[in-house]
Amino acid sequence: MGEVERQLSLIARGSVEIIQTKELEEKLAAALKDRRKLRVKAGFDPTAPDLHLGHTVLIHKLKHFQDLGHEVIFLIGDFTGMIGDPSGVSETRKSLTKEEVRQNAKTYERQIFKILNPELTTIDFNSRWMNRMTAEQLIHLSAHYSVARMLERDDFHKRHHDQKPISIHEFLYPLVQGYDSVALEADVELGGTDQKFNLLVGRELQRVYGQSPQVVLTMPLLEGTDGVRKMSKSLGNYIALEDPPGEMFGKIMSISDQLMLRYYELLTTEDLPSVKALHPMEAKLNLAYSTVARYYNNAAAADARAEFRQKFHDREFPVESAERKTLPAEPTPLVAVLAKAGLASSKTEARRLIAQGGVEVDGEKVTDGDHLVSGEPGRDYRLKVGKKRFAVVRFEAKT
Repeated sequence: MGEVERQLSLIARGSVEIIQTKELEEKLAAALKDRRKLRVKAGFDPTAPDLHLGHTVLIHKLKHFQDLGHEVIFLIGDFTGMIGDPSGVSETRKSLTKEEVRQNAKTYERQIFKILNPELTTIDFNSRWMNRMTAEQLIHLSAHYSVARMLERDDFHKRHHDQKPISIHEFLYPLVQGYDSVALEADVELGGTDQKFNLLVGRELQRVYGQSPQVVLTMPLLEGTDGVRKMSKSLGNYIALEDPPGEMFGKIMSISDQLMLRYYELLTTEDLPSVKALHPMEAKLNLAYSTVARYYNNAAAADARAEFRQKFHDREFPVESAERKTLPAEPTPLVAVLAKAGLASSKTEARRLIAQGGVEVDGEKVTDGDHLVSGEPGRDYRLKVGKKRFAVVRFEAKT
């Protein structure tokens, strides 16, 4: 695999659309030949103080470009944030004050460096050029787009059809976002699928201003913990980057197995076939651990995992009503332990239950019929067969 193909493979991982793939190949090849970095930007309006995993889909993709040696620009839309992104809304957003935007922007800078390398990341603000734009320049910019073209946009079209108001300043949003690409001379811009119209405006404006049009790469909108709707704080289905470690761990463990694989694809660089080969519970524990470790540290992740396992066992294993059995402290075949604890009528039945995947020891499924229980002196082992049979076996040293 050549270097261009290698880079394309990582860049395309999890993406929905690349406009245009051929252009991206040419840009990558030219960058390698000239030993220069592509300028890759993604914009974020600081409309709320905290980021969640849905936001990090784009940030992780920026990290991919960063790992490939390209220049990453994290653009904070402090100017556009005061307009309010009309994407995907059915009514005019409430405009934020400069102070609200400034405070939110501060938290973004702190949170993104849990993923991006601060030494290799450029943080910029679109107020830097928009505050200097004269009325004459704004009129010139606005002249490049018609109202008819704006109304081709799905959300504007629907609101116009439903006779819901569209404020004039909302038409400025895609123009300003597009002009950001001109000001930064972007080679590539990333955005969610709901941003496609705005991203394409950037391509067109770059042509108008005599620049080579940027490649547009759209990423999917990450589903929240409910597995259905886009992750959103207002919907309560979000996992915030600054959630406490235990809460973050528990939220990830609550998602479905199918959604877990999507999180792996969009939020990690793990090999997906290897993940699919794991037991779903093990894969999910690994995902929860690595996520907490990324945003906190390994110690916090280990504590969160231990806390979850304790809660999980307390919830799933009724200690009070479980049968209790004491055995000599020595290594003992699991089939014998199950039979002596009354969870199987014989060693043969115990082996069959194990082969069927219906046996757990301390919350871990066992499928090896020759599994040996260590039989440590003074230790309790929690055994579960199926959904309704439980026993606690203690191994005591011989006197």
